[in-house]
Amino acid sequence: MIPHKIAWVIDSSAYINNYLQEHPDVFIVPINIHFGTEQFVDGVDLTSEQLYERIRNGANSIKTSQPSAGEFAQLYSKLSKEYESIIAIHVSNSLSGTLSSSVAGAQIAQVQVDCIDSLSLSAGITGLVEKGIKLQHEGLPYTEIVEHLKSEATKFKNYILIGNLTQLYKGGRLSSAQFYLGSLLKIKPVIQINNMGQLQELDKVRSHKRAIQYLVDKVVDSVENDGIETVYIMHANALGQAESLKETILLSCPNLDVTIGEISTSLAVHAGEDTIAVLWYLP
Repeated sequence: MIPHKIAWVIDSSAYINNYLQEHPDVFIVPINIHFGTEQFVDGVDLTSEQLYERIRNGANSIKTSQPSAGEFAQLYSKLSKEYESIIAIHVSNSLSGTLSSSVAGAQIAQVQVDCIDSLSLSAGITGLVEKGIKLQHEGLPYTEIVEHLKSEATKFKNYILIGNLTQLYKGGRLSSAQFYLGSLLKIKPVIQINNMGQLQELDKVRSHKRAIQYLVDKVVDSVENDGIETVYIMHANALGQAESLKETILLSCPNLDVTIGEISTSLAVHAGEDTIAVLWYLP
């Protein structure tokens, strides 16, 4: 049986690993990054190191914007001539307007596109696309692939340790008092994207060492109680911390498949340097 020919469309908030980067049926629509009047394209003309350097040098007015509906329309018009179907999986609609732009683009192009809210970001999107391609090659009917991915999105678990409070403060996520007290007391906030795709504060941990142990404990608990087999460790210019975290996790869970990756520049704008997260899907 020849698999249904599907084009997979994602935005650049996803963790673009080598598999997705090199896959001929995966298409990436970049998010825009703004420094005042300057505009850059995520993953194209601004590297993560350049972003962090600008932040360290005190750059203000940093923000992101979703791709335009016109960009999606142009892509969908092209893909509709080459593929039987199109599935677009995007960053949580509660965190970005990207999904809405994608839907509008499909309407402008008058092309049928199944736009799926990942209810997540970064490796959460990656996991859904990889799962969808696997189901496609297994010959699962197209409509069942779409429904399965929508269900899978609700099984996403994540714990995000913010490395630097400055970006959260600049982005309006922290008040002046919260920022001052957090910095003074060396509080490490742990945030989470819940199963509705919304960002919520989950916990506050004193000291970096305790915060890292917090992440380890969450992973080990899910291995033991949920039977998870795969975990992503995502970081913002903190590879050494990510590798150390992986080693610590594997001491307790030696058979766990742990992948390390770096978050996109569009996410780093909000999370800040040294942020580190553990992410996985429940079975």
